[in-house]
Amino acid sequence: LRWDRQWLVVNSKGRAYTQRNEPKLALVQVQLPQQAFDDDWKPTTTSYLVLKAPAMDTLKVSLSKTCETIEGISVWEWSGSALDEGPEASEWFSNYLGKPSRLVRFNIASETRAVDPKYAPGYSTMFSDEYPFMMLSQGSLTALNELLKDPLPVNRFRPNILVDGCEPFAEDLWTEIKISKFTFSGVKLCSRCKVPTINQDNGIAGHEPTETLMKFRSDKILRPTKKPQGKVYFGQNLVCRESLSGGKGKVIKVGDPVYVLKKVSTWVEAAA
Repeated sequence: LRWDRQWLVVNSKGRAYTQRNEPKLALVQVQLPQQAFDDDWKPTTTSYLVLKAPAMDTLKVSLSKTCETIEGISVWEWSGSALDEGPEASEWFSNYLGKPSRLVRFNIASETRAVDPKYAPGYSTMFSDEYPFMMLSQGSLTALNELLKDPLPVNRFRPNILVDGCEPFAEDLWTEIKISKFTFSGVKLCSRCKVPTINQDNGIAGHEPTETLMKFRSDKILRPTKKPQGKVYFGQNLVCRESLSGGKGKVIKVGDPVYVLKKVSTWVEAAA
């Protein structure tokens, strides 16, 4: 998770591109050095972020170079400075998308992007939509796929924590969980946008799974006593308490057990 959502493609005005308006971004493949996920690893002059896309040459972005800072970068409600990955990256994305583009990196040294203080005061994220972590269960995905004509892979939903061994949608109700040495707070049900309808293999959008989710995962159905806003929920947003402190040894691994420490009883009680 160390490198997650650190990079962003922006237009000529510094505004974020996403798959919602540029579905071709789904086809960009990203690779980091294998050692990049070691706890104490630091980039060297031969360390690169490697990007590939259909009909494009491979782009290698140095992980160790000094970048110029550019102002006026914005994503959703946030605006600030970011690190410009340079003219080669700009040309690559401009050619791929067919319009002026730049690749920027979050400026950790000088910028902070707070999450909604209504749900998680004091926490921050980088270029993710709202929160640094999103959790989904395999049980929820399986339950949804049983209702779909064409089952969908988990990459449609982009969780960075996928859990197994629980009942479908149980994760909605978890308000505190422990993975390895870390405590995660479930702060808000994840309302889904257009992105899950985009096939990550070809960049083409359809109607599913939104149409099916609306039938049993809408706010009107899950939270009937609340004012409906036309949202559908799939997964839960998280923050990690230990992210507020420095230090090494912050590693979770595939296969780590997940302990549910606190939960609510119904979807009406869950924050959304």
